[in-house]
Amino acid sequence: MITGRGDIAGVLKDKEGACFFASGVSNSLEARESEYRREKELLFKQDRSLRLVYFGSLSIFYGNTRYTRHKLEMEELVKTFPRYCIVRLGNITWGSNPHTLINTIRSHVEKQEPLEIKDVYRYVVEKEEFLYWIGLIPDWNCEMNVPGSRMKIREVVKKYVL
Repeated sequence: MITGRGDIAGVLKDKEGACFFASGVSNSLEARESEYRREKELLFKQDRSLRLVYFGSLSIFYGNTRYTRHKLEMEELVKTFPRYCIVRLGNITWGSNPHTLINTIRSHVEKQEPLEIKDVYRYVVEKEEFLYWIGLIPDWNCEMNVPGSRMKIREVVKKYVL
C-alpha cells in the first residue's frame, strides 16, 4: 500500500504487508497549521497491521523550524505503530514538487529571478540510491538515514540545474 501521490510515492512499488506513508508536509517553509494537522490525521487512519514506512527529513538534525519540529513529532507518532521504519531523506533530485530545493532553484533560473546561493551544505539523494535503500529495509523496527551526497549549494546548482 502506498499512501500519497507525490514525488516519493511516484517511484515506490507496492510491497505486500507494508504501508509506505508518502503523504506528508513536503514544503519545509509550510506555514499553514492545517497542513501539519492533515498529515497527523492521515497517519492515524493507516492500517496498524501493516509495517509503516514513514519518510522523514535529515533536516531534523540541523534545523529548528516549524517543519523540523513537526517531523520530529511525526516520528514519535510513527513509533507507536507495532511495526515501523522511519526513512530520513536529504533533498531528492527527481519529481515535480515546486518546493524541493532543486526545483525551487530551477524555477528561479528559468524565470531569471535573483538567486541567493548560500554557502551551506545540503544532502542530495538520487532516485536510484533512494530505491536501493528502500529495498534494504529490514524486518525489525528501525530508523534509516539516506543522506546521498553532501554538497554545497553551488555544487547542487552546477550538477542538477545548469
